[in-house]
Amino acid sequence: MLSADFLSRLTSLLPPGALLTDPAECYAYGYDNSRKVFPPDAVALPVEAAQVQALVALCNECQVPLTPRGRGTGTAGGSLPERGGVVLSLERMRRILAVDPANRVMVVEPGVLNQEVQDAARGHGFFWPPDPSSSAYCTVGGNLATCAAGPHAVKYGVSRDHVLGLTAVTGKGEIIRTGCYTTKGVVGYDLTRLLVGSEGTLAVIVEATLKLTPLPPKTGGLTAHYRDAKSCAEAIVAIMGQPHVPSALEFMDNAALDLIRCRQPELIPADTRAMLMIEVDGSAAAVAEAAEAILRACRNSGLIGARREADSAALWAARKALSPLLRDIAPKKINEDVVVPVSRLPELLQGLAELSARYRVANVNFGHAGNGNLHVNLLVNPDDRDEMGRAEACLGEVFDQVLHLGGTLSGEHGVGSEKRPFVPREIDAVTLGVMKEIKQVFDPRDILNPGKIFPGA
Repeated sequence: MLSADFLSRLTSLLPPGALLTDPAECYAYGYDNSRKVFPPDAVALPVEAAQVQALVALCNECQVPLTPRGRGTGTAGGSLPERGGVVLSLERMRRILAVDPANRVMVVEPGVLNQEVQDAARGHGFFWPPDPSSSAYCTVGGNLATCAAGPHAVKYGVSRDHVLGLTAVTGKGEIIRTGCYTTKGVVGYDLTRLLVGSEGTLAVIVEATLKLTPLPPKTGGLTAHYRDAKSCAEAIVAIMGQPHVPSALEFMDNAALDLIRCRQPELIPADTRAMLMIEVDGSAAAVAEAAEAILRACRNSGLIGARREADSAALWAARKALSPLLRDIAPKKINEDVVVPVSRLPELLQGLAELSARYRVANVNFGHAGNGNLHVNLLVNPDDRDEMGRAEACLGEVFDQVLHLGGTLSGEHGVGSEKRPFVPREIDAVTLGVMKEIKQVFDPRDILNPGKIFPGA
């Protein structure tokens, strides 16, 4: 419980109505898409950087846990206030501070929605490449905290590739400014890339200088249907092994396709057991050339058919709807986003099929295949203790297989609390020790999102 004196001091730092203490109001800030709940004792809703700095300094002084939060769309439990204390919601810091087409830059506060950035940039002929499926709801601050990505990362990269600089408040309540306004700059350590993906454990981002990218003049869509996942995975390797890079390359296995067929049976032929959705962009000539090259790469013995799509909007909408569809049938599904080298995707998919059969756990796989990034979904009933035990054992073997194939345990969802126990499987003790020392420098009293990322915390 927070003391009356602390709450009084906290109230004095914020505008009227910007501190919530009613348990019913605070409850909404105690969960995210991991579907676990840890209600905070209070929720602070600052509107400017100076207020963030003051309340972080107060929490540091009083050693009160402080959990930064965007809109709570994450799936790894990264914004859960596990130790109570105060949730620092940045949702009211919604200003776009500058749009600078000449320098291809936009400066924003952390509560600006991803879609708002896209809308503001589009009017000048630009876009911001990170495009998670929750783009209509997620914030720039949350995107940067988890180093979010999306379908277009295969060509354009992830969030850390599209931010030039940050203003942030450390756990000591000190303002730091990282990076610069230019695309070239090598003065000092690259603290920008350190903070991006740190999940609010080192500092609270209060301003971001984003690097914009010109909108391509033309895009083209392709689909390829396969008799089995193995042939589809082999096609992914062939596509990524030739010079024409797709701007998006999405994979769906048969279980994922069945979900779409249940809602929109006309979209997917009944005999398709695995499918690729591909996008290419550039000039009209470049799109035509890339489309032909990728269609050639799609051809193998398992191909049913591949073609250009005049209008693939419905298919892309169905792909984005997969996660909500899964949540409808399995609200407590285990959702992981593992990554392996693209060349090892056939082995990963084969291994996932074997593990699903061995442990008798239903499995749905889809994702950003051009990066080797798959969303592995184990559909479980949390009230069935035997099934949950089998699922947890299966998940451990999934992670072991991913690491054996040279991969990583998280591509874009972060670590949060959900993957925390598995971190030592990927990162050795010496390296983890260095990371903990960095945390100590930024946040010596461990108030910022305490317990996240590090195992045993």
